[in-house]
Amino acid sequence: MPRFVILTHDWPTPHWDLLLEAGDALLSWRLLAEPSAGATIPAERNADHRKMYLDYEGPVSGNRGTVTRWDSGTFEWIEKRIAARLNGSRITGTIRFTDGECTFV
Repeated sequence: MPRFVILTHDWPTPHWDLLLEAGDALLSWRLLAEPSAGATIPAERNADHRKMYLDYEGPVSGNRGTVTRWDSGTFEWIEKRIAARLNGSRITGTIRFTDGECTFV
């Protein structure tokens, strides 16, 4: 089963990075609020990330702050790249992506 991680990232302003494993890369979204059940959060699609971030915490190259694990676990797509079911220690449930936001159910 593919893995996911949510990282807190302190640069350039505090936010959360949602990373979903997809083959040799991680699909990435910048979440502008802390994930929580029932919340709809502004989400900006980012460039794919390296898979090392599934297990990494610490400084980001290029003086782009630091990342710390907020949650991690496994996930499965419900609708290809539109909705996924997350199974983490803090977040368990469905996440649905729409233009510019995601909703945690």
